[in-house]
Amino acid sequence: MENSHLDSTDQRLIELEIKASYSEDLLDELNLVIVRQQSQIDQLIREIGHLRQRGLDATMGAAPSPMDDLPPHY
Repeated sequence: MENSHLDSTDQRLIELEIKASYSEDLLDELNLVIVRQQSQIDQLIREIGHLRQRGLDATMGAAPSPMDDLPPHY
């Protein structure tokens, strides 16, 4: 009986180590996702800044573009 108890304990320990290993792998993967998402967010923030600047430049004395005119109504 003592031997089966040790086997059961060893088996539980192995299962816990396997679960811990999977959890560490998942954590690493999630960290990579967060890093990629932060990079994308930073890029989008820069793009928004450029678009805002273009909008300000267009409204600050620049001649209106013919593409901005509305088509005539018939």
